Amino acid sequence: MTEMLGTQHHPPPSSVCDPGWWRRRQRVMSDPLLCRNAWRGHIQDPASQRLTWNKSPKSVLVIKKIRDASLLQPFKELCAYLMEENNMVVYVEKKVLEDPALLSDDHFGPVKRKFCTFREDYDDISNQIDLIICLGGDGTLLYASSLFQGSVPPVMAFHLGSLGFLTPFNFENFQSQVTQVIQGNAAVVLRSRLKVRVVKEPRGKKVAVPNGISENGLLAASLDMEVGKQAVQYQVLNEVVIDRGPSSYLSNVDVYLDGHLITTVQGDGVIVSTPTGSTAYAAAAGASMIHPNVPAIMVTPICPHSLSFRPIVVPAGVELKIMLSPEARNTAWVSFDGRKRQEIRHGDSISITTSCYPLPSICVRDPVSDWFESLAQCLHWNVRKKQAHFPEDEEDADEEGGEERAGS
Repeated sequence: MTEMLGTQHHPPPSSVCDPGWWRRRQRVMSDPLLCRNAWRGHIQDPASQRLTWNKSPKSVLVIKKIRDASLLQPFKELCAYLMEENNMVVYVEKKVLEDPALLSDDHFGPVKRKFCTFREDYDDISNQIDLIICLGGDGTLLYASSLFQGSVPPVMAFHLGSLGFLTPFNFENFQSQVTQVIQGNAAVVLRSRLKVRVVKEPRGKKVAVPNGISENGLLAASLDMEVGKQAVQYQVLNEVVIDRGPSSYLSNVDVYLDGHLITTVQGDGVIVSTPTGSTAYAAAAGASMIHPNVPAIMVTPICPHSLSFRPIVVPAGVELKIMLSPEARNTAWVSFDGRKRQEIRHGDSISITTSCYPLPSICVRDPVSDWFESLAQCLHWNVRKKQAHFPEDEEDADEEGGEERAGS
């Protein structure tokens, strides 16, 4: 894969990958002189993060929303442009080309024969892709994240879906925008992901591993047995959701932070999300919306049976561990970015921390402008009719009345 040098500054989320980061931070904060000197420096501007290529990208993965006829023409135009104008190798999922409309299009035949195809859960293409282009809604970006369990290539997402909070590009002038990205003339935001490790008690049920690849794309070797337990790892862009599933009882799960029990969730469940996921399910559950440049993990209860249980934000470097409480009357269910839903029973555990592999999302302008644009256009944040000002005669009457009261 073509090496991406990343950004000109080291983003805050990557600091949690350094084992000595927390110790150095504690030393600075405990030393008044060092602390004063640290604050004299310039705080990093998120808009300064730029995409930089070591060499021009040669292979691109195009992800198209399945079963959407309105995307066929944009898909064909984009792929033809990438192959014929930029001489790039284009990868697509095999089932995309199995669309009857594409199979019957004779004019698209010469382009179709040049594609490199793959099958999810069977073929590992993570080391062959330099750039990802998404056509659709936010789900295409989440799907792209799930395909890369390690380092993720830069992602350029076109808004051709229903919401489009994470897909800032319009398709009308895609040629010039794609050219700018290939030339490295673009800003980028590093969206932190969660590294999630699910450890389960063995229950005599074997996991089918087709062609040496597990269901989430990890090599079968990662399905290791730790003290007789089975462990699977996921990279999550939006959120991990633990809920009560089909049971009518409250979910009852214990939440540990760095090995210490901090609370027991009694309610419909709990959401552990990234800043990117703070505008998704967590926002619907009453959490605050956090800019993706902020290094943090959000913990948001779902309909808690307690009026005082408010959402909280914890540092990105901590490790959360979630288990069924011993008193739990039923099992729980967990999903990762809305996928891979599975049951959690007594003795199973879910460990969550910030991943060392963020998702580089390419911006139209810059991380701050794009985020507020999405808040306004997609979520209609703080939209209301403006308050009318007082007419001039009423203002004069109020001033005269005030003077008379002061004189009396």
